[in-house]
Amino acid sequence: MSETDHGVERRTPPAPSGPIPLRPTRRRVLAAGAGAAALLGVAGRARAATAAEATLPAAAAPEPVVPEPVPAGPAPYASYWFPDSLPAGTPGPGIVWRSLSRWSPEDDPDLAHNTATVPLAQRFTPVPANRTARAGQARIASLVSFAPTAGNPAQGSPTADYYALTHWAYIDELVFWGGSAGEGIVLAPNAPVVDAAHRNGVRVLGNVFLPPVAYGGDLRWTRDLVRRDRLGRFPIAEQLVRVARTYGFDGWFVNAETDGGDSALATRMREFLRALRAAGEPHGLRITWYDAMNSTGRVGWQGALNALNQEFYEDRAGKVADTMFVDFRWTPDTLAASGALADRLGRSRHELWAAVDTESRGWDADVHWDAIVPQSGDHVVSYGFYRPEWTRNHLTDRSPGAFHHADDRFWTGESLDPARPAVEASWRAPATAVADRSTVAGLPFACSFNTGHGLRWYENGEVSSDTPWNHLGLQDRLPGRRWVVDTAGTRPSVTLDFADAWRGGSSLLVSGSLTAPVAVGLHSTRLPLTRGSVVELVHATGPAPVTVEVGVATREPSAPGDPVPYTWLRTGSTGAGAAGAAGWRTARAALAPLAGRTAYALAVRITAPGSTAVAWRLGALSVHDGARTRRPAPPVAPAVDAAARQDGRAWLRLSWRAAGSGPGGRPRHYEVHRVLPDGGRRFLGGTCGTALYLPGVARAGRERAAVFEVRSVDELYAVSAPARTTLPWEP
Repeated sequence: MSETDHGVERRTPPAPSGPIPLRPTRRRVLAAGAGAAALLGVAGRARAATAAEATLPAAAAPEPVVPEPVPAGPAPYASYWFPDSLPAGTPGPGIVWRSLSRWSPEDDPDLAHNTATVPLAQRFTPVPANRTARAGQARIASLVSFAPTAGNPAQGSPTADYYALTHWAYIDELVFWGGSAGEGIVLAPNAPVVDAAHRNGVRVLGNVFLPPVAYGGDLRWTRDLVRRDRLGRFPIAEQLVRVARTYGFDGWFVNAETDGGDSALATRMREFLRALRAAGEPHGLRITWYDAMNSTGRVGWQGALNALNQEFYEDRAGKVADTMFVDFRWTPDTLAASGALADRLGRSRHELWAAVDTESRGWDADVHWDAIVPQSGDHVVSYGFYRPEWTRNHLTDRSPGAFHHADDRFWTGESLDPARPAVEASWRAPATAVADRSTVAGLPFACSFNTGHGLRWYENGEVSSDTPWNHLGLQDRLPGRRWVVDTAGTRPSVTLDFADAWRGGSSLLVSGSLTAPVAVGLHSTRLPLTRGSVVELVHATGPAPVTVEVGVATREPSAPGDPVPYTWLRTGSTGAGAAGAAGWRTARAALAPLAGRTAYALAVRITAPGSTAVAWRLGALSVHDGARTRRPAPPVAPAVDAAARQDGRAWLRLSWRAAGSGPGGRPRHYEVHRVLPDGGRRFLGGTCGTALYLPGVARAGRERAAVFEVRSVDELYAVSAPARTTLPWEP
């Protein structure tokens, strides 16, 4: 980025050991962010005594994670590689240098842990909640570093301090950002991220990061990437397609920032992209090209789609990349010219992501919004967020509740209500410009308001584990609009809360004085209703009695911003001390009067007598046809694949074969419990796949073996009969 770039502080790179690169200045974003030691992680801290680390502000760097002492053993991590040749020297502690050219699924010891299983869901676009959001125009790409490159757990970890992204409704494409010259520069996303994204219809791309020379980049890695074999094929392109198909994600973000090339290398890069796209397109894979290398082979960030970089996006033979991430150097004029060029090429201008740096200042970023998404007139191009996990990283209090409050503010805006967007001086929240989308289009459907992390794990309102956790694959399809609240009285607080839950780690909490009935919009849907359709709520009222109604809209609003036309159905009145664990109880409403119609939206409305202060929780919502009496099929043949024992604890890999399709279809996910000697059960973790790593399982007294149960869980959270396996303790 040039020294006049808007909204980004200049960064001075470390003094290189070799010749000074042509353009050594670089912003915090795609060089300092990925090449700096913030992405080296725990395993790479020993290598982080570089000036690159000093370029990152403390607020932007992930908080160091200190692992417990673990015997050398079975922990699986997200995969990363170099294209072929490895760096000189030896890797830092905990880092494994791997060559992608030599990777094969058959030899991948972590394959079962890194394979996503949730298919990419189809999305639909409801009528927008406000009059400024526009369907069919700007979209959003989000570049996120969920964890360090090395040592990024494959299947969640025992902490709630995690970027548990939930605002998928506004995102079109997520890039699993990271990589460094000291660890690896080709990153495959871990399975929980892909599973959560796919459940919400969002594509996930792996990252190919060829770093600037100032940050350890080596042009031989670029040449390795685009090398042809003796038959004229591009073996690394074939490997990239093989990895994406095997692991279950959706393509690659290619970022060539190592300077020193020539026009011949640029031509080879374009040919490589063509080969990558040709091999991946039959499988639905996509390519996003980052605006760095240009047609001269040198790195010259354009801040535009123009004649110097067009050939990497569209050449005379047609499409080369599916989308382009336009560098931060853009101006209103260059974005306008970029959109016009895309039009002339017959491409959508909204396939251009205009880079927006949110890593250091979040919603205080200085951005010329009208150049991207003007409030009047058509959108020029689309958003390209760089490092929106600022919503977690900048916090002093990084509890789940504090994080989600900040994340809601980022995506929805200061009003925290997408139907009533606030006018803000510097921030144009996505909900005010981009139409939300949903995947809730079939029965059965259920949501327990689980965000994919928590301070405890709850089952049927009871604590099943008091260990903090994160695993995005367990996340529910949450309401996309958070929160649309209608009341003639005082607006109460509406939040995802972690102090209590029915299932998972969180619940929906409505708290405050209710001076009038309060309606809270939940999911946008396309649910076909029959005479047997039923909606169920599991809720708890707290100290005050409330009346609860469920809203079902059988048509959409006539125009953006118009109120949703709900039909309200009574579910009865409940009071303090209701039956069920910790006051939880189930309320039902038959949908037979709406049979033959489609449910376009769901909501709840609560009423309290007088101006009563309430603390009402919604623990689960489901819509299904008729009573459910059959359990899902159980998993098959669980086994301990590897284990390390030390001082009465064990670290182990558990796997099983997938359950067959039961009455509710394929399992939503699997859950693993420990069976204690007294017969009690403790939740240890869950996954959408068929393998799970269990760290630090403690021996219970003098038990001879630890007993583990694996259960299938269906879309309505019914659980199967258990399948058991054991781990003998050493005498």
